[in-house]
Amino acid sequence: MTVRDVPRVIESVGTLYPFEEVTISSEIEGRILEVNADLGDRVEAGALLVRISDEEQRYMLAQNEAQLRQVLERLGLSGEDDTVKDIRDAPEVRSAQAELKGAEQRYKRINELVEQGIGSRQEFDEARSRYDTRRAAYDVALNQVRNLVQEKQRMRALVELQRKKLRDTKVLAPFAAHVNERKVNVGQFVSANTALFSLVKIDPIRLRIDVPERMAPWVRTGQPIEVSMEAFAGHTFRGKIWRISPTVDSSKRTFVIEALIDNPAGALKPGSYAKASIRTEKIESLQLVPAAGVAYIYGSNKVYVVQDGVVEARDVKIGDRLGDLLEITEGLTGTESVAVTQINRLDTGARVEVAQR
Repeated sequence: MTVRDVPRVIESVGTLYPFEEVTISSEIEGRILEVNADLGDRVEAGALLVRISDEEQRYMLAQNEAQLRQVLERLGLSGEDDTVKDIRDAPEVRSAQAELKGAEQRYKRINELVEQGIGSRQEFDEARSRYDTRRAAYDVALNQVRNLVQEKQRMRALVELQRKKLRDTKVLAPFAAHVNERKVNVGQFVSANTALFSLVKIDPIRLRIDVPERMAPWVRTGQPIEVSMEAFAGHTFRGKIWRISPTVDSSKRTFVIEALIDNPAGALKPGSYAKASIRTEKIESLQLVPAAGVAYIYGSNKVYVVQDGVVEARDVKIGDRLGDLLEITEGLTGTESVAVTQINRLDTGARVEVAQR
């Protein structure tokens, strides 16, 4: 066996998950006219996935816009974004004000004539009645314009809502992703909140693994991580630690970390099993023996120590694996000689001859 100072490497296994996964649903009801993606397709952000019939939405929008134009015209506004700064400037109020002013002037003039004894009482009564009527009409016009201002806001909101519904007839990809599932077909009638697609973003892809709690001081975000998979023997994928759980699982004495692994070709798939390796800055003096010198017998690991040509079987505890070497954490002192060949024929008390090198 050998004792060597080596940087501690954390090795663990875990599962791959999408970086993001969403279900795309319809926001309006209608018949599906187009479906432009299917299982496995890569779609860019903003790509048209589904087009829903927009005929009813266009009719409703035209009706709402016409009603809004009528309100704008009565308020003397030319555009939807224009506002009434003073309701007295509205055409209906200005017209009522002009008629009120004319009636008021006539009323005052006839009143002066009556006071001078040269005006008729009938003309005075008529002028006063006309003035009172125009005054009431002016107040009505003010109230109508106030109501029109509120109606304009209401109609503007309806128009914007209807425009949104019209936009919602085109269902777009929210981000660059792969299609995990297509759930609708052309000609199908869908209601609001009907699931249309399942999308996954897999570049980068997330890896979740458990790390022993004793390694917590040596794990940090941004730390490099290497990943290997059985399906890609001999190939190493690289990434960085992204998130670290703030809690330890008391039953396993581990905590969860998530790493982001570069996956530009989409070779790594969510749900896959992966092996991870994290090289830390922790340097430890490790007792190492060749893996060929460790036997697993009846639930325990054993090595065969040779001293003065006599074999002694010892139970040991295994730590990490470094290539063809295994770390021994308990059972040896670090000075022993360990048999590495024909160990299946050895037991305590057996005599052996140590080959000279």
